[in-house]
Amino acid sequence: MTNDIYGPFPGDSARFPDKSWLDALTEGQRARYEELGTNLEVVERRIADACAAAGRARDEVRLIVVTKTYPAEDTALLAGLGATDVAENRDQDAAPKAEQCRNLPLDWHFVGQLQTNKVRSVVRYAGYVHSVDRARLVQSLGAAVTKAERADLGCLVQVALDKEAGEGEHRAGVAPADVLALADAIADTPGLRMDGVMTVAPLAGPLAGDPAAAFDRLAEIATAVRAAHPAATMVSAGMSGDLEQAIAAGATHVRVGTAVLGVRSPLR
Repeated sequence: MTNDIYGPFPGDSARFPDKSWLDALTEGQRARYEELGTNLEVVERRIADACAAAGRARDEVRLIVVTKTYPAEDTALLAGLGATDVAENRDQDAAPKAEQCRNLPLDWHFVGQLQTNKVRSVVRYAGYVHSVDRARLVQSLGAAVTKAERADLGCLVQVALDKEAGEGEHRAGVAPADVLALADAIADTPGLRMDGVMTVAPLAGPLAGDPAAAFDRLAEIATAVRAAHPAATMVSAGMSGDLEQAIAAGATHVRVGTAVLGVRSPLR
Protein backbone atom coordinates (compact mmCIF):
# COMPACT_ATOMS: atom_id res chain seq x y z
CA MET A 1 0.00 0.00 0.00
CA THR A 2 1.22 3.52 -0.77
CA ASN A 3 0.15 7.08 -0.19
CA ASP A 4 0.63 10.01 -2.52
CA ILE A 5 2.96 11.93 -0.24
CA TYR A 6 5.83 9.74 0.90
CA GLY A 7 5.46 6.65 -1.28
CA PRO A 8 5.47 3.51 0.90
CA PHE A 9 2.73 3.78 3.48
CA PRO A 10 4.32 4.82 6.81
CA GLY A 11 2.06 2.67 8.96
CA ASP A 12 2.32 -0.55 6.97
CA SER A 13 4.29 -2.45 9.60
CA ALA A 14 3.63 -5.78 7.89
CA ARG A 15 5.53 -4.73 4.77
CA PHE A 16 7.96 -2.32 6.44
CA PRO A 17 8.46 -3.69 9.98
CA ASP A 18 11.73 -1.78 10.28
CA LYS A 19 10.05 1.51 9.26
CA SER A 20 12.39 1.71 6.27
CA TRP A 21 10.09 4.35 4.80
CA LEU A 22 11.70 6.78 7.24
CA ASP A 23 14.87 6.64 5.15
CA ALA A 24 13.05 8.47 2.34
CA LEU A 25 12.27 11.49 4.50
CA THR A 26 14.22 14.68 4.19
CA GLU A 27 16.00 16.05 7.23
CA GLY A 28 13.17 18.51 7.79
CA GLN A 29 10.50 15.84 7.46
CA ARG A 30 12.35 13.58 9.87
CA ALA A 31 12.59 16.42 12.39
CA ARG A 32 8.86 17.05 12.06
CA TYR A 33 8.16 13.34 12.52
CA GLU A 34 10.12 13.33 15.76
CA GLU A 35 8.45 16.54 16.95
CA LEU A 36 4.97 15.13 16.30
CA GLY A 37 5.93 11.89 18.00
CA THR A 38 7.06 13.70 21.12
CA ASN A 39 3.89 15.80 21.20
CA LEU A 40 1.71 12.73 20.74
CA GLU A 41 3.45 11.01 23.64
CA VAL A 42 2.74 13.99 25.90
CA VAL A 43 -0.93 14.09 24.90
CA GLU A 44 -1.28 10.33 25.29
CA ARG A 45 0.19 10.61 28.79
CA ARG A 46 -2.29 13.38 29.65
CA ILE A 47 -5.19 11.26 28.44
CA ALA A 48 -3.96 8.20 30.34
CA ASP A 49 -3.50 10.23 33.53
CA ALA A 50 -6.95 11.81 33.16
CA CYS A 51 -8.54 8.40 32.65
CA ALA A 52 -6.76 7.05 35.72
CA ALA A 53 -7.88 10.02 37.81
CA ALA A 54 -11.48 9.49 36.66
CA GLY A 55 -11.36 5.74 37.30
CA ARG A 56 -11.78 5.00 33.60
CA ALA A 57 -9.94 2.60 31.31
CA ARG A 58 -7.65 4.27 28.79
CA ASP A 59 -9.41 2.58 25.89
CA GLU A 60 -12.65 4.38 26.77
CA VAL A 61 -11.27 7.60 25.25
CA ARG A 62 -10.29 8.06 21.62
CA LEU A 63 -7.89 10.78 20.48
CA ILE A 64 -8.88 12.74 17.38
CA VAL A 65 -6.02 14.88 16.07
CA VAL A 66 -7.35 18.12 14.61
CA THR A 67 -5.14 18.73 11.59
CA LYS A 68 -6.76 21.94 10.32
CA THR A 69 -4.36 24.48 8.75
CA TYR A 70 -1.57 21.86 8.64
CA PRO A 71 -0.46 20.13 5.42
CA ALA A 72 -1.24 16.61 4.29
CA GLU A 73 2.40 15.73 4.95
CA ASP A 74 1.75 16.11 8.67
CA THR A 75 -1.29 13.88 8.41
CA ALA A 76 0.80 11.17 6.75
CA LEU A 77 3.44 11.44 9.46
CA LEU A 78 0.76 11.18 12.13
CA ALA A 79 -0.50 7.99 10.50
CA GLY A 80 3.04 6.65 10.59
CA LEU A 81 3.13 7.43 14.30
CA GLY A 82 -0.04 5.43 14.88
CA ALA A 83 -2.73 8.10 14.83
CA THR A 84 -6.04 6.65 13.63
CA ASP A 85 -8.46 9.59 13.71
CA VAL A 86 -8.05 13.08 12.25
CA ALA A 87 -10.41 16.04 12.07
CA GLU A 88 -10.90 19.04 9.82
CA ASN A 89 -13.26 21.99 10.05
CA ARG A 90 -13.26 23.43 6.50
CA ASP A 91 -14.13 21.35 3.47
CA GLN A 92 -11.99 23.45 1.12
CA ASP A 93 -8.96 22.34 3.12
CA ALA A 94 -10.14 18.87 4.09
CA ALA A 95 -11.22 17.53 0.71
CA PRO A 96 -7.83 17.80 -1.07
CA LYS A 97 -6.00 16.63 2.05
CA ALA A 98 -8.20 13.58 2.39
CA GLU A 99 -7.67 12.78 -1.28
CA GLN A 100 -3.89 12.95 -0.88
CA CYS A 101 -4.11 10.67 2.13
CA ARG A 102 -6.80 8.37 0.77
CA ASN A 103 -4.72 5.21 1.22
CA LEU A 104 -3.87 5.87 4.85
CA PRO A 105 -5.91 3.94 7.46
CA LEU A 106 -7.49 7.03 8.95
CA ASP A 107 -11.01 7.86 10.09
CA TRP A 108 -11.89 11.42 9.02
CA HIS A 109 -14.08 13.57 11.26
CA PHE A 110 -15.65 16.83 10.14
CA VAL A 111 -15.94 19.14 13.15
CA GLY A 112 -16.65 22.61 11.73
CA GLN A 113 -19.83 24.44 10.85
CA LEU A 114 -21.12 22.75 7.71
CA GLN A 115 -22.99 24.54 4.94
CA THR A 116 -25.39 22.48 2.88
CA ASN A 117 -23.53 23.32 -0.35
CA LYS A 118 -20.48 21.47 1.02
CA VAL A 119 -22.32 18.32 2.06
CA ARG A 120 -21.77 16.33 -1.14
CA SER A 121 -18.03 16.88 -0.85
CA VAL A 122 -17.83 16.08 2.87
CA VAL A 123 -19.63 12.75 2.57
CA ARG A 124 -16.96 11.59 0.11
CA TYR A 125 -14.34 11.34 2.85
CA ALA A 126 -15.82 11.89 6.31
CA GLY A 127 -16.86 8.98 8.47
CA TYR A 128 -18.32 11.30 11.08
CA VAL A 129 -19.80 14.79 11.21
CA HIS A 130 -19.68 16.23 14.72
CA SER A 131 -21.41 19.51 13.90
CA VAL A 132 -25.00 18.60 12.99
CA ASP A 133 -27.12 21.47 14.23
CA ARG A 134 -30.26 21.86 12.10
CA ALA A 135 -32.92 19.81 10.38
CA ARG A 136 -32.05 21.08 6.89
CA LEU A 137 -28.49 19.82 7.32
CA VAL A 138 -29.81 16.41 8.40
CA GLN A 139 -31.89 16.20 5.23
CA SER A 140 -28.96 17.25 3.02
CA LEU A 141 -26.58 14.77 4.62
CA GLY A 142 -29.05 11.93 4.29
CA ALA A 143 -29.71 12.69 0.62
CA ALA A 144 -25.98 12.96 -0.17
CA VAL A 145 -25.12 9.70 1.59
CA THR A 146 -27.93 7.86 -0.18
CA LYS A 147 -26.87 9.23 -3.56
CA ALA A 148 -23.23 8.32 -2.91
CA GLU A 149 -24.25 4.75 -2.03
CA ARG A 150 -21.74 4.73 0.80
CA ALA A 151 -21.86 3.38 4.34
CA ASP A 152 -23.97 5.20 6.90
CA LEU A 153 -22.53 8.49 8.11
CA GLY A 154 -21.97 8.87 11.85
CA CYS A 155 -23.63 12.06 13.10
CA LEU A 156 -23.27 13.93 16.37
CA VAL A 157 -25.56 16.72 17.49
CA GLN A 158 -23.56 19.85 18.24
CA VAL A 159 -24.79 21.28 21.53
CA ALA A 160 -24.48 25.03 22.13
CA LEU A 161 -24.54 25.19 25.92
CA ASP A 162 -24.59 28.98 25.99
CA LYS A 163 -27.98 28.99 24.24
CA GLU A 164 -29.50 27.50 27.37
CA ALA A 165 -28.93 30.90 28.97
CA GLY A 166 -30.14 32.86 25.94
CA GLU A 167 -26.64 33.59 24.64
CA GLY A 168 -24.98 32.76 21.31
CA GLU A 169 -28.10 33.02 19.17
CA HIS A 170 -26.12 33.18 15.93
CA ARG A 171 -23.46 30.62 16.84
CA ALA A 172 -23.38 27.04 15.61
CA GLY A 173 -25.05 24.34 17.63
CA VAL A 174 -28.50 23.71 19.05
CA ALA A 175 -29.83 24.63 22.45
CA PRO A 176 -29.95 21.75 24.93
CA ALA A 177 -33.74 21.74 24.80
CA ASP A 178 -33.65 21.00 21.07
CA VAL A 179 -31.10 18.18 21.11
CA LEU A 180 -33.50 15.24 21.39
CA ALA A 181 -35.67 16.40 18.49
CA LEU A 182 -32.64 16.70 16.23
CA ALA A 183 -31.33 13.33 17.42
CA ASP A 184 -34.66 11.78 16.49
CA ALA A 185 -34.47 13.37 13.03
CA ILE A 186 -30.99 11.93 12.47
CA ALA A 187 -32.06 8.48 13.61
CA ASP A 188 -35.06 8.57 11.27
CA THR A 189 -33.03 9.59 8.19
CA PRO A 190 -31.79 6.83 5.87
CA GLY A 191 -28.03 6.91 5.43
CA LEU A 192 -27.36 8.54 8.79
CA ARG A 193 -26.40 6.99 12.13
CA MET A 194 -27.12 8.81 15.38
CA ASP A 195 -23.81 8.46 17.21
CA GLY A 196 -23.86 11.01 20.03
CA VAL A 197 -23.27 14.62 21.02
CA MET A 198 -20.51 17.20 20.73
CA THR A 199 -19.77 20.53 22.35
CA VAL A 200 -17.12 23.18 22.76
CA ALA A 201 -16.74 24.80 26.17
CA PRO A 202 -18.84 27.99 25.87
CA LEU A 203 -17.41 31.50 25.80
CA ALA A 204 -20.61 33.12 27.05
CA GLY A 205 -23.31 32.42 29.60
CA PRO A 206 -23.01 31.03 33.14
CA LEU A 207 -20.77 28.14 32.04
CA ALA A 208 -18.19 30.36 30.36
CA GLY A 209 -14.74 29.84 31.82
CA ASP A 210 -15.85 26.70 33.64
CA PRO A 211 -15.22 23.76 31.30
CA ALA A 212 -15.73 21.20 34.04
CA ALA A 213 -19.28 22.43 34.64
CA ALA A 214 -19.90 22.70 30.90
CA PHE A 215 -18.84 19.12 30.27
CA ASP A 216 -20.88 17.90 33.24
CA ARG A 217 -23.92 19.53 31.62
CA LEU A 218 -23.09 17.83 28.32
CA ALA A 219 -22.89 14.51 30.16
CA GLU A 220 -26.45 15.03 31.41
CA ILE A 221 -27.61 15.73 27.85
CA ALA A 222 -25.72 12.69 26.54
CA THR A 223 -27.46 10.50 29.11
CA ALA A 224 -30.86 11.74 27.96
CA VAL A 225 -29.93 11.09 24.32
CA ARG A 226 -28.79 7.54 25.11
CA ALA A 227 -32.09 6.85 26.86
CA ALA A 228 -33.82 7.45 23.52
CA HIS A 229 -31.02 6.18 21.28
CA PRO A 230 -28.96 3.57 23.15
CA ALA A 231 -26.33 3.27 20.41
CA ALA A 232 -25.52 7.01 20.57
CA THR A 233 -22.58 6.56 22.91
CA MET A 234 -20.12 9.13 21.53
CA VAL A 235 -19.45 12.21 23.66
CA SER A 236 -17.09 14.49 21.75
CA ALA A 237 -15.68 17.13 24.09
CA GLY A 238 -12.39 18.54 25.23
CA MET A 239 -9.51 20.10 23.34
CA SER A 240 -5.86 20.86 24.06
CA GLY A 241 -6.59 23.08 27.04
CA ASP A 242 -9.42 21.20 28.73
CA LEU A 243 -9.23 17.53 27.78
CA GLU A 244 -8.77 16.49 31.41
CA GLN A 245 -12.07 18.08 32.47
CA ALA A 246 -13.83 16.51 29.50
CA ILE A 247 -12.55 13.04 30.34
CA ALA A 248 -13.56 13.48 33.98
CA ALA A 249 -17.09 14.23 32.77
CA GLY A 250 -17.24 11.17 30.53
CA ALA A 251 -16.00 12.27 27.11
CA THR A 252 -15.35 9.35 24.78
CA HIS A 253 -13.57 11.43 22.11
CA VAL A 254 -11.22 14.38 22.64
CA ARG A 255 -10.33 16.71 19.76
CA VAL A 256 -6.72 17.84 20.15
CA GLY A 257 -4.88 20.04 17.68
CA THR A 258 -2.45 22.58 19.10
CA ALA A 259 -0.96 20.23 21.69
CA VAL A 260 0.03 17.82 18.92
CA LEU A 261 0.73 20.01 15.89
CA GLY A 262 1.72 23.31 17.46
CA VAL A 263 0.29 26.82 17.50
CA ARG A 264 -1.59 27.54 14.29
CA SER A 265 -1.16 30.48 11.96
CA PRO A 266 -4.34 32.56 11.62
CA LEU A 267 -6.74 31.26 8.95
CA ARG A 268 -6.78 33.34 5.81
